[in-house]
Amino acid sequence: MADRHSPGVRRRRLSAALRRLRADSGLTAAEAAKRLGWASPAKVTRIERNEWKLPRRREVEAMLDLYEVTGEEREHLLSLVEESRERSEWQKYQDLFVGPLPEFEAEAVRIRTYEALLIPGLLQTPDYAAAVFRGGQVVASSEIDRKVEARMARRQVLDAPKGPHLTAVIDEAALRKVAGSRVVMQEQLQFLAGMASHYKVTVIVIPNQAGTHAAIDGPFSLIDFPRPEPSVVCLSTAVEPLYVEEQTYVDRYSLVFDHAQGTALSAEQSLELINTIADELIG
Repeated sequence: MADRHSPGVRRRRLSAALRRLRADSGLTAAEAAKRLGWASPAKVTRIERNEWKLPRRREVEAMLDLYEVTGEEREHLLSLVEESRERSEWQKYQDLFVGPLPEFEAEAVRIRTYEALLIPGLLQTPDYAAAVFRGGQVVASSEIDRKVEARMARRQVLDAPKGPHLTAVIDEAALRKVAGSRVVMQEQLQFLAGMASHYKVTVIVIPNQAGTHAAIDGPFSLIDFPRPEPSVVCLSTAVEPLYVEEQTYVDRYSLVFDHAQGTALSAEQSLELINTIADELIG
């Protein structure tokens, strides 16, 4: 799964492009629907909101005709139609993920994540991940192995030639909260220290002595795609993750992340702290 495109992200990209093209044409959704001969403007808005499962080439061609899109841009958008209809390599895990997180990660160019009490999912070991799922007490024992397998599969994106760069800002509390056992936690911290040297990974820690900071309200991730694809904010909740595309949210959380990053130790100091806490677990 290391180097591939995501049908789900292609659909999102196509929807965003069609929304932009309509706006550039000066047409409202109602006007576009009328000219296309569609019964309701709701069909246009559903397409533009990515509320479709499998885009139909005939409908997209009609929209491109209306917006007078020709040449390479037209060919590119029609190629997105075909790619978005392919089967996702994450299909076998679709019952485990609420939302398109693995597909977003697969197409991202950069991921910025903040965690207060847990090691970020992309940097977890299998035993640590299993302990987190068991500790939550909402995942059936029979599902834990598959959830761990899916989480480890997500991690492969970091080794993809065109995979994203990950910057993880982690509160010291997450390093000290033991998941599973001291042995499991020590192995997790040792693995985290190893991943900190990965050429696509930056790990920095906000020390307890820093006190409160900009990101203290809770964990989140910023997922950036190739331009002009809009970024996404992923907000962790107890029920399911929320994905927000509005630029005001992206800008706000980017600012929060920058402030939190400025509060953290340097990469070298963070690695030293991770190793120190790992050594403490031995004794």
